[in-house]
Amino acid sequence: MERRHDLDALRVLALLSLIAYHCGMLYVAEWDWHIKSSYLQDWLQWPMLAMNRWRMALLFLLSGLAIGLYRPSRHPGRFAWERTVRLFVPLVFGMFVICSVQAYVQGVAAGAFEPGFGTFLARYWFLAPWPPGDFSDYDLTWNHLWYLAYLWIYTLVLAALLPLLESGPGRRLQSALAGLRGWKLVLLPAFPLVLYLNLLLVRFEATNGLFDDWFQHAQFFTVFLYGYALSRSAGFWDELRRLRRPLGWAALAMTAVYVPLLKSDIVFGEPALVAIRSLRGLLVWTVLLAILAWGRHALDRPFRWLPYASEAVFPWYVIHQSATVLLAYWLVPLRLGGALEAALVVLGTLAACGLGHEMVKRVAVLRPLFGLKPRLASGRAQPEAVAVLGRGQ
Repeated sequence: MERRHDLDALRVLALLSLIAYHCGMLYVAEWDWHIKSSYLQDWLQWPMLAMNRWRMALLFLLSGLAIGLYRPSRHPGRFAWERTVRLFVPLVFGMFVICSVQAYVQGVAAGAFEPGFGTFLARYWFLAPWPPGDFSDYDLTWNHLWYLAYLWIYTLVLAALLPLLESGPGRRLQSALAGLRGWKLVLLPAFPLVLYLNLLLVRFEATNGLFDDWFQHAQFFTVFLYGYALSRSAGFWDELRRLRRPLGWAALAMTAVYVPLLKSDIVFGEPALVAIRSLRGLLVWTVLLAILAWGRHALDRPFRWLPYASEAVFPWYVIHQSATVLLAYWLVPLRLGGALEAALVVLGTLAACGLGHEMVKRVAVLRPLFGLKPRLASGRAQPEAVAVLGRGQ
């Protein structure tokens, strides 16, 4: 597998942006979340709206790129099994253990039941329902770990599609996509995303619930396939580096237009709404290209911190949101002031993730529960086959 330092670094940066986003959810005004601070801020909606439209698409694109570099067509059955172990096991463990913290805090904060984590777990682990209407997460929930569920399904579908993708027509289609240059590279792959927004989003809101999330499936699986198809094309990466400046300026310009439109009090008619949704689709793909382009230009080098950070990404992803929610549960009632409370939440989340990773990587039985590969008899980690959120070395 070709070592791509830029993709490793982008995964690390994507995780840090995800942590920042979820910490921001505690403070952004008018947006519902598991628990909310007393120090809500209206201005946070602007940067979080800008990030919201592409942040998860970036993770699926990076996953597709990593899988494409791995070349799973060589051993599709083994690839599907490895991905099941690496994704499904942490997902199930996370639902029963890690996400239970978020469900408990949300229930207590909403007044659905009295404090008492042991009593809560006795019902949560045995799938005992809560009274109707009292608590939205009344049975097992995957909360932020929905990405693992979606990625696992997409990976299995990709494995099933490999004979078609690696056939003559499939390879020609991938070559055509990778051969796009200039404005065609921006507009043509964005066209399906525009269609999904105008045909699916108006009927199927984003739910993160797997079975009724047709718009998000269409968008995320498409960019996931784009990543697989584009990963090994040297011409594609050379074109991205050439276009990095116009892509960056175009992404900033579209964001500067799109977010104020969303925040506007104007009542738009359907033609204007179609145009805004179309702008969103173009914005998503342009931002993704700009991120890849600048990552290839600036990050494709062996940073000393990268091997450690790349291994840490998966455990940090599993731990981070539960840490944020639990810290908020303890800190919000203290009324420490917005700046101090936010600093403690952010620093505490980072500390919990760091300490959790250090513990997990040293305990053999915990490693697969947090997405890390088992260690060999020598004590070294097995070499990583393909990245999910990180390489887990």
